[in-house]
Amino acid sequence: MGASTGSATGASTGSAAGGRRIVFLDVDGTILEHGSHVAPSTAPAIRAARAAGHLVYLSTGRSASDIHPRVAEIGFDGAITNSGALVTSGDAVVVDRPLTPAQTDRLLAVLRGRGIRFFLQTHDGVYASDDMAELMASHAQALRDAGAGVRPEDSIAGLAGRDFPSTAHADLTRIAKAVFVSDRADGLEVLRSDLGDEFLVVPGSIPLPGGSNGEISERDTTKGSAIELLLPHLGLDAADAVAIGDSWNDVEMFQVCGVSVAMGNAHDELKELAHFVTTNVMDDGIANAFRRLGLI
Repeated sequence: MGASTGSATGASTGSAAGGRRIVFLDVDGTILEHGSHVAPSTAPAIRAARAAGHLVYLSTGRSASDIHPRVAEIGFDGAITNSGALVTSGDAVVVDRPLTPAQTDRLLAVLRGRGIRFFLQTHDGVYASDDMAELMASHAQALRDAGAGVRPEDSIAGLAGRDFPSTAHADLTRIAKAVFVSDRADGLEVLRSDLGDEFLVVPGSIPLPGGSNGEISERDTTKGSAIELLLPHLGLDAADAVAIGDSWNDVEMFQVCGVSVAMGNAHDELKELAHFVTTNVMDDGIANAFRRLGLI
């Protein structure tokens, strides 16, 4: 479908019944810029939409335990986390589907066999392989050395002072997904070949050092499949669902929601899949999209 540039003006993309909507918001690149910055208009827009009776859910590749406080404090009706492995609505768990132990064993064998650095994510934490922890520490130091106003906390890749627990402490029966960094530019293609059809390997949505990086989930565990499981639980229809995102792990939720909106800073390929394109994350992207959709 063709994408058009969105703003506070323009035709509204209404729901099938012109009533209550449910909005799914990605986090990094959609709510957050550089890991910690939120546009001043974002929280008021989300709260106004909820006050008007609409539902607003997070839909992120992050672990539930790794939602930035500036995002969590906004307030949401629920969340899809770990790229669809966990779905909560209020205090209720609607979906909980970690990798099987056999899948985790296979994933680890491939990553270690290829010498690829990685994080493992559970619903309760993010765990780093020893070489990934070393990479994060050296990258944080490089950002500090760069100076010129660059702060390590501005990038998820340079979390100065953050001490990720070792993967040795992770519960391997509860792994939801992995994030990897390869020294090779073709790291994604290598892993797709090694892992086959059982896993989904997509480019990462957060800048990380190295030749290539990305995310690995079970093939059918996506934000889109999570939405398809959540909507019947809420008694809502896909026609009334809105997806807003910027990256590759948002493709499936764009495919299942009645309306899809790409951020101005989104990948060009994602913009082509969207019904319209709003402004950049720090240029009131969410607020402008909400206005155009008639949510506020």
